[in-house]
Amino acid sequence: MTEHSTLYVRHPRITVLGVQPGSPPFRVVEIDGQVVGRATAITDVLFAASAAGIHVRDLDDPDVVCWVGGDKFTWAVR
Repeated sequence: MTEHSTLYVRHPRITVLGVQPGSPPFRVVEIDGQVVGRATAITDVLFAASAAGIHVRDLDDPDVVCWVGGDKFTWAVR
C-alpha cells in the first residue's frame, strides 16, 4: 500500500520585491503574480492591497505578504 501525501505550498497574494534605486528609492509590488505598481512606503503597499480587494491585518504574516530583500521597514538601497 502506498501512502499519498499532498505537498501544499502557500504563496502569499502580495509580494514586495527588493528596493530599487530611484529618486526616491522604491519597491515593486506584485499581487497574485502581477505587477501592480511601485511602493515608496508601507502605506503604498496597503493602498495597492486595498485596491485589489485584499484586507491586510498583519504585514508580518508570511501567508499574506512576502517581503523580498528586506522587511516592511526596508526602503533604502543597501
